[in-house]
Amino acid sequence: MGSPIELVVCDGDETGQELLEQALRVFGSGLLEGRANLQRFDLSLDNRRRTANRVVHEAAEAMRATGLGLKAATVTPPQVDDVGSPNKILREGVGGSVIVRTGRRIAGVAPLAPVVHPIVVVRMAVGDAYGAHEWRSGRPGDPEEQAFRTEQITRDVCSAVAEYSFQAAAPLGATVYGGPKWTVSTLYEAMLKEEMDVAAARHPDVHYRPVLIDASYAGLLTESVDNTLVIPALNRDGDCLSDLVLALYGSIAGAESVLLALDDDLHPSVAMAEAPHGTAPSLQGKNVANPMAMLLACAAVLDQAETRGYEGAAQDAASLRDATLEVAAEGVRTFDLGGEASTSEVVDEVIKRLQSR
Repeated sequence: MGSPIELVVCDGDETGQELLEQALRVFGSGLLEGRANLQRFDLSLDNRRRTANRVVHEAAEAMRATGLGLKAATVTPPQVDDVGSPNKILREGVGGSVIVRTGRRIAGVAPLAPVVHPIVVVRMAVGDAYGAHEWRSGRPGDPEEQAFRTEQITRDVCSAVAEYSFQAAAPLGATVYGGPKWTVSTLYEAMLKEEMDVAAARHPDVHYRPVLIDASYAGLLTESVDNTLVIPALNRDGDCLSDLVLALYGSIAGAESVLLALDDDLHPSVAMAEAPHGTAPSLQGKNVANPMAMLLACAAVLDQAETRGYEGAAQDAASLRDATLEVAAEGVRTFDLGGEASTSEVVDEVIKRLQSR
């Protein structure tokens, strides 16, 4: 592959950090064709407090330089005057506008709905309900007390979500499906629908089936779809939708999440992969948490490395993804997927599968 992949790794908290360390064993196994140079940044809550979030800004700067990041789950403290969410700082720091989460069948795990093919949720990474200005008026607790929220989305983020959805759908032979509630919110949510229509015109070979968000939820639970779906969504809709989609396949811990920053031509310039689940403090130190999402995040960042000139990285990604899913298919699964294997045992089996390749 030539020069090693320059990869920024963001350490996290609790079980999230334990899963990251387990997944990184794959890079240290010597079984991938390429090599990775890991630039580590300690984003644990203690270190974020110690550095007043300086370390988070440094990690974002490093990701802008390398274009590639891998992040463990982190704790966001509830106190308003604390260090806040590192995810928000990272998204803003790298200029992230799109989050991609892919649900896929896990062999041997019965899905909760008639889903066979993958479902890819492409949501806004910024704006909408998150970061909205909120306030109340009236006497607290009074029946007449009112609560207000001012949200905003921007045309460029709508365009990024819509365009990337069609770019992702094209090589998969997928259908771009769903959308916002544009019939009710004819100015605010309709902006995303307008950009979806524009992107559809640029990609006439991609099947396009716009559906209101509420009908999309119902369709995922009731329709038997004959190909992969790619669903563009607002930030809040996409957050809810991706959790539902991942749960349909058996576990939110069974898929990766990728934050993307797009360049002026709407191609990814920075990609940060992570597991979409939280830090699971109740599982810390027990060696029972599901490492699939973190392993698949490693595969996702390798896929992105291929687009940045690291030849052969996509083959490493495919090998790691296939090994992770094959191990689950063989019944080596953690308790959330009905198995009895430990975290380290699952990773051991993935490494053995890579050796056999």
